[in-house]
Amino acid sequence: MELSIKAAHPAGGYKKIFETCGELNEPIPAIVVGVIPEWLSGSLLRLGPGLFEVGAEPFYHLFDGQALMHKFDLKNGHVTYYRKFVKTDAYVRAMTEKRVVITEFGTAAYPDPCKNIFSRFFTYFKGIEVTDNCLVNVYPVGEDFYACTETNYITKVDPDTLETLKKVDLCDYLSVNGVTAHPHIESDGTVYNLGNCFGKNMSLAYNIVKIPPTQKDKSDPIAKSKVLVQIPSSERFKPSYVHSFGMTENYFVFVETPIKINLLKFLTAWSIWGTNYMDCFESNETMGTWFHLAMKDPAKYIEHKFRTSAFNLFHHINSYEDDGFIVVDLCTWKGHEFVYNYLYLANLRENWEEVKKAAMRAPQPEVRRYILPIDKQGKNLISLPYTTATAVMRSDGTIWLEPEVLFSGPRQAFEFPQINYSKFSGKNYSYAYGLGLNHFIPDRICKLNVKTKETWVWQEPDSYPSEPIFVQTPDSVEEDDGVLLSIVVNPGADQRPGYLLILNARDLTEIARAEVEVIIPVTFHGMYKP
Repeated sequence: MELSIKAAHPAGGYKKIFETCGELNEPIPAIVVGVIPEWLSGSLLRLGPGLFEVGAEPFYHLFDGQALMHKFDLKNGHVTYYRKFVKTDAYVRAMTEKRVVITEFGTAAYPDPCKNIFSRFFTYFKGIEVTDNCLVNVYPVGEDFYACTETNYITKVDPDTLETLKKVDLCDYLSVNGVTAHPHIESDGTVYNLGNCFGKNMSLAYNIVKIPPTQKDKSDPIAKSKVLVQIPSSERFKPSYVHSFGMTENYFVFVETPIKINLLKFLTAWSIWGTNYMDCFESNETMGTWFHLAMKDPAKYIEHKFRTSAFNLFHHINSYEDDGFIVVDLCTWKGHEFVYNYLYLANLRENWEEVKKAAMRAPQPEVRRYILPIDKQGKNLISLPYTTATAVMRSDGTIWLEPEVLFSGPRQAFEFPQINYSKFSGKNYSYAYGLGLNHFIPDRICKLNVKTKETWVWQEPDSYPSEPIFVQTPDSVEEDDGVLLSIVVNPGADQRPGYLLILNARDLTEIARAEVEVIIPVTFHGMYKP
């Protein structure tokens, strides 16, 4: 993944993916260039922000814009594109009152200026109104589909009409303060997720939760959710920010980073004017990073104390067991400064030279492989022939981990990783696909062979792709026999600036594209629904 001459964006076209757009009244036809494989019949569903201001009030952070759901439908070689805002409470109330009503990740909501001083004063004692702005991902639970962010609210949506069906509060079923937007889903439809909670004697902990698959009696699987296992927090009142976790056939892997949520600040700050979620993060500069293991069945926390140096982590790539070890592949960012500090919209909308300058100061991205010994003996505890990762027992009983670097390029991140999930999740695998971030700007699609470190790249000038989603060829044998689907925006294009790109997952050559006459703003995550 060398830096090519194409990897500069002086024209600043990327600014267009952070601009408000309207929803569509009906699906619009796309113009197909190339030939779409006959077997590829289904929908690509994706989520991201689509409304970046309400009236005169801007949203400030990348994770604040109101949730817009996108759908590309593929059928018989034809493609349509459709999008609708998710009608969350945050969105509906903002539309009604023409102002930001619910505090988002990096934007504070202020009390209604029309109310008098007394009613404003009492608004503060209603407690926290947590956002339901589900702009991060969409996933299946039983036969239903839920759009989500990272709070306790998930939103049931119709994957065909994109209608918003129901707001669900997970606190009604589980003792969690929120769950990640990256659940693990087994082939039978069982869903696992992780969130922080109040554990024993009011100290913080993390719960791994399980939602069963479709019920025989057609009842809601969420009503049968349960907490499987609790993982202790490194700090009593300060849980770490968690965005995803790892799962192998028999274990859960939880990486506890030094990015901490100051809960006391979180709970008190809300009664003070103008506080948001970003204000409640802080870095623990001394703890480094802790790895935790838990067994799946019987569910049980494993007391090993794995430690390594500080990094931010948003996305696990994959984890698997091999000969008494657990291999954990991660997209890391080095150091304890919070990467989200660099994702304010004002930074991302700067001119290219300024964007580059900011990225120079930010944590550096690196794809890493860590290996955790399940049973410990000897000096370097790792005896797998194919890795340079190490694990060393120290005199205080902790096990110090050093990674093998799988990919590293200055300010060039391999992020938003995807794999052949249905066949290789939790198993020994070879290929990861990712979105290449160039100084935080998404400008290429990458493939990484995690065994040989070979890379492949798809890139076009002034084109801004999204997370590539792998769809397997029916009856395929090879791990990378399939296609990648990505939404690409080329803002400078005369007629059709947005398109669905279909690549051969083998070598990242283009199979087809389906172009539409609208710009499509940035999307984070999504899924392919056959």
